[in-house]
Amino acid sequence: MRASHTLALAAALLLAGLAPRAHAGVSAEEAATLKTTLTPLGGERAGNKEGTIPAWTGGNTTPTPGFVNGGRRPDPFAADKPLYSITAKNVDQYADKLSDGTKAMFRKFPDTYRIDVYPTRRTAAAPQHVYDETFKNATRGKLGANATGNPLPENVIGGIPFPIPKSGAEVIWNHNLRVRPEAWQFIEKGILTTSDGKHVTTVEGVGDQQMPYFFKEATPEKFDANYWFIRLVNTGPPIRAGEGITGFETMDPEKKAAWVYLPGQRRVRKLPNSCCDTPTPASAGVMNFDDIEVWTGGKLDLFDWKLAGKKEMIVPYNDNKFLQPTRDSDVLMPNHLNPDHVRWELHRVWVVDATLAAGKRHTSPKSRYYIDEDSWSGLLADRWDAKGQLWKTLWSLPVSMPDVPAVIGVTFGFYDLLSGAWYASQIVNEKSEHYRIMPRYPASAFTPDAMAGEGIR
Repeated sequence: MRASHTLALAAALLLAGLAPRAHAGVSAEEAATLKTTLTPLGGERAGNKEGTIPAWTGGNTTPTPGFVNGGRRPDPFAADKPLYSITAKNVDQYADKLSDGTKAMFRKFPDTYRIDVYPTRRTAAAPQHVYDETFKNATRGKLGANATGNPLPENVIGGIPFPIPKSGAEVIWNHNLRVRPEAWQFIEKGILTTSDGKHVTTVEGVGDQQMPYFFKEATPEKFDANYWFIRLVNTGPPIRAGEGITGFETMDPEKKAAWVYLPGQRRVRKLPNSCCDTPTPASAGVMNFDDIEVWTGGKLDLFDWKLAGKKEMIVPYNDNKFLQPTRDSDVLMPNHLNPDHVRWELHRVWVVDATLAAGKRHTSPKSRYYIDEDSWSGLLADRWDAKGQLWKTLWSLPVSMPDVPAVIGVTFGFYDLLSGAWYASQIVNEKSEHYRIMPRYPASAFTPDAMAGEGIR
């Protein structure tokens, strides 16, 4: 009996050592810096010593005169001129402030790829209640883990979960739970461009999204962990008209789910895997689930996350400029987006490296993410394949939306650096509206039954 008791005790101690441990929030003293040296969302208030990054003074919270919710979004900085342009001839001068993927684009397309760098405008902002909840999250929030060891936030709601991050996983969760409205709608088009420069529409439709995480009355105790819902119904191309997909992201990725409606079968089917490197039907399988908006959901336990620190980088930002042309052909070139319509700025970003964890599988064993310090939006990412080759560079074009207020990505996509093909999602240039803020949808709007009822037969 004594030997049995000893073995049981040893096993208990071993299990205790292996059990996931929550990382507690920061101290009250450190959280207080969100009201002094840090912005309410956790960025540095001060500019850089060179003066090329200005101080944050509250962000852009004044809607452009004449803008109507649901219409085409204007460019509040249309009068800005580029400070300088980066081309294949002078790229080495700026190499330390460019991602590997961006530099690879100069090598691959030296005659056409260009970056126009504009004055840095720190437009990121949020409603006051988001600032209030972010401040509370700083001390009450914890990074725990589910039964499989997947890092997940605990005791957070309504704001950035870890405004003073201590790990790469916390930064990625800040991106997942970045500021967005309670509910919104978008009308979009996804376009694949083949290696020979042919543009092929893969999807066109109406999307509805909702974030209960940002409901004003939500509390950590009553929140059910389902933080983001989406429903997309296709209107084109003709071969895909009537298809639909609905699903949700949750704090615990083991419980996330998505369903598709296929007109040919006249039924709704649950996807067996709506995560990670599985191709998403929303892009006709061109983009993986965790490629969406640089990174969406995904199982963090697939990787070891390393916070490489903060760095000044030239990144896409305040890209209201990209929304102004009224023809898709104006913004799409054979090998990449038209540089004439993409605005880049110098900003401080968090750099997070993800390396495949032991015993796990993914098409990209190594990735690097660049997350904006002010908005926590993922702006760029690079992915390497199993051979160690730089494979894909992902990008998102954040837009200043003072009516929310927030900086929110609209168009996003990736360049395949090996094949030369590339993909752009949420191309809205020919649409009459760009990003409509909506009243809350009923919870039933994002269910399989609702999609089945609206499906085209």
